[in-house]
Amino acid sequence: MTEPVNTTLGGARAALRRLVVACALLACALGCGAVLAPAPACALEVQKLTAQPNADAGSDVLGGKETRLTWEFQADDDEALTGFTVTLPQGTEFSTEDARVTILSGEDLMDRTFVKPKYSVDGQTVKATFPEATEAGKYFRLELYHVVFPAQGGSEQLSATYELADGTEKDVANIPALTIKGTSALDQLESFLEEQPWVEAWNSNRFLRLFLNPLIIVSSLPVVFSGFLMALAIVLVAFPLAIPFGFILSLMRISNSRILHGISGFYINIIRGTPAFLQIYIAFFGLPLAGVNIGNYPLGVIVMAMNSAAYLCEIFRAGIQSIPPGQNEAARSLGMNRMQTMLYVIIPQTFRNVLPTLTSEFILLYKDTSLLAAVGVMEIVMYAKTIVATTGSITPYVVAALFYLLITLPLTRVVSGLENRLAGKTPAKKNSPKGAARAKANAADATL
Repeated sequence: MTEPVNTTLGGARAALRRLVVACALLACALGCGAVLAPAPACALEVQKLTAQPNADAGSDVLGGKETRLTWEFQADDDEALTGFTVTLPQGTEFSTEDARVTILSGEDLMDRTFVKPKYSVDGQTVKATFPEATEAGKYFRLELYHVVFPAQGGSEQLSATYELADGTEKDVANIPALTIKGTSALDQLESFLEEQPWVEAWNSNRFLRLFLNPLIIVSSLPVVFSGFLMALAIVLVAFPLAIPFGFILSLMRISNSRILHGISGFYINIIRGTPAFLQIYIAFFGLPLAGVNIGNYPLGVIVMAMNSAAYLCEIFRAGIQSIPPGQNEAARSLGMNRMQTMLYVIIPQTFRNVLPTLTSEFILLYKDTSLLAAVGVMEIVMYAKTIVATTGSITPYVVAALFYLLITLPLTRVVSGLENRLAGKTPAKKNSPKGAARAKANAADATL
């Protein structure tokens, strides 16, 4: 019984060996076939694909602005071209009016032969057809002018084909992508203004060019806007901090305690008696010498809040003292203690009375943030100063003034409205002729 079993096992092993050998031979055959298989027929090689830098400085290619596209490619030794096509990215604007095709030859490719193909445009595709087939293996250069890539920018990919003398059309492989830098609406507006004759005529006047240069206004807006955000960030944090600090100082000012009264009086007299500019210098240059290092933004907030608190103290003190003493006596007669009287009677009326003055102080604090430019805080004036140093024009300071007016003018109107409302005044309305006639008729009826 043992012998037939051994024979069977031996046969199975032999069959397994033959199967493994067959699989190995098949794998080798497939590998050799892949290596020896003919490569796809795309012999034309792209040597260079560039776009001319069109930024004001540097080597960036900006979207939404005219540039020149240069494409250089080398045909294979057995390829005689009769034409080619180039498909530009979607949204690209171009013109074939000044397009040029050149055959470069010689050792340094310095010999030039100009070809005059027939161009046809279909959407984003430009087709160039040569009058006759070129010699095989030539080096070509295509220059396409008036090319405007999409304003959003990004990595733009072209595609192309070429046609041989026998009518065969082949795809061009390995075309590099173009990196286009996106442009904002303001950048596009600036490019538009550069081409306008009236801008050139406007800037021909020295005064207008120095103070109201349209190109510098447009280019300064996004830069100065960054400083505007910094100034707002400072004042929107500093002013809410200054309000409770100033109110506490006002309570100390009117308190019966000589110590509290003296501390508040000393602080107020020092802050109000010295320029804010000097206080900023002491904080920004004195504290580092003392070993106290604080960032520009938090230190700017602290200095502005401390300065404003001294003025708010006097505002709140005047508001508290303007409330008739009878209000306090009436509250105490109703059983309120001193703290309750202050919280529920005095403070609400105080803030109502001083609200216009608080708004005016906010405007002053917002304008005083310009003083921080002297110590390097990147707010409105600092950004404007930087642009002025590079352009030699005063226009950025005018742009800075517009950002200050953007806040101060509406708030000034708010203050005026609040004062009129608290005084019981209503804005006068202009009567129409019909309304005036009706008013006269009513007055006549009343006399009858």
